Amino acid sequence: MIKKEMIAMLLAGGQGSRLGVLTSKVAKPAVPFGGKYRIIDFPLSNCINSGVDTVGVLTQYQPLRLNTHIGIGIPWDLDRNLGGVTVLPPYEKNVNSEWYTGTANAIYQNLEYMESFHPEYVLILSGDHIYKMDYEVMLDFHREKEAEVTIAVMPVPMEEAKRFGIMITDEERRITDFEEKPERPRSNLASMGIYIFNWKTLKEALLANAHLPGLDFGKHIIPYCHAKGCPLYAYEFNGYWKDVGTLSSYWEANMELIDIVPEFNLYEEYWKIYTKSEILPPQYIADGCVVERSIIGEGSDIYGQVFNSVIGCGVTIGRDTVIRDSIIMNHTRIGEGCELHKTIIAENAEIGSHVRMGIGEEAPNETDPHIYSDGLVTVGEKSRIPDEVTVGKNTCIFGITGKEDYPDGHLAAGKTLIKAGDEQ
Repeated sequence: MIKKEMIAMLLAGGQGSRLGVLTSKVAKPAVPFGGKYRIIDFPLSNCINSGVDTVGVLTQYQPLRLNTHIGIGIPWDLDRNLGGVTVLPPYEKNVNSEWYTGTANAIYQNLEYMESFHPEYVLILSGDHIYKMDYEVMLDFHREKEAEVTIAVMPVPMEEAKRFGIMITDEERRITDFEEKPERPRSNLASMGIYIFNWKTLKEALLANAHLPGLDFGKHIIPYCHAKGCPLYAYEFNGYWKDVGTLSSYWEANMELIDIVPEFNLYEEYWKIYTKSEILPPQYIADGCVVERSIIGEGSDIYGQVFNSVIGCGVTIGRDTVIRDSIIMNHTRIGEGCELHKTIIAENAEIGSHVRMGIGEEAPNETDPHIYSDGLVTVGEKSRIPDEVTVGKNTCIFGITGKEDYPDGHLAAGKTLIKAGDEQ
């Protein structure tokens, strides 16, 4: 019989709609980050660095890229005979076949998988946050407190607390009450969506609430355990943790990597971040180029100037092109004589020559002002932009576009240009 002390269940099925066109063809956890990684690399690396060698990854939305990236888990040393990583998509059952309808429903539909390891504890994780965390320390806290449920929390400024699920605790860190996005928060301890459950407690709570639509941990399972009188404790985490759920926070998190003293350090020897790497040649920086405070991915050819930017793998930047405060993802090609400011370009895009992006005054985006904001230009994967066009701020481009799509060679600030069906 296989017996594991703790297994992890990693929720990676989210669409991430607030990332706009970046997630049109790919699940949010598979979005590139930091020039080399994908977002899911961080919780997977945390697992193996914490000694958790059995991970179920629950996928749903656009899973192909994610499944291909994870494979059998070799980069994270999760290719194990007993345990390792297992991708768990929704599947056809005899009765009541359905998609995952909520975070806890996804876990409930995989009870059999968890049962097969006879775990003492189950660690529930989200696949879309950037952080380093030793889950073993959290487990020690869980055992020390004789908790049945431990929730990782992070202190946030009181004025921001209303955006989170908030835990109210006593001096022993036992949770006495909790509030979901309260108007007048009584505490600043925000839930990070990371839970450790005693297996018996989790199983019983899932079975008792399985009938509820959209079964969710924050809305249903945690309140159920609290009402039953289960000992619930808050584990305080004080390290770097970033929810990259919006374009602005995604851009900020990438820019923080290239600070002179980065708050989040990718280069620590004792806590490595692992990823599936392509076999690519080294980067090439041509004579006369300027590169300042930037990350340049392997296999990239740089003939222009790059300032304060994150450049992915296999990117080509043409002569006399200037890139500032931008994120250029893998295998994108940028022509000659371009000027890019605060631009996020997804994978495999092609930008013509003498293209200017992020130019001029700001205007609210006409279709999704809550997504495309903060002066950013966002270009979806496999998009093409012709030569000699100018693109304003708070804009979005997706698909294969031609000169005819840019009146007078210009896409005004706040405009959205999506060529449905053209993307290949």
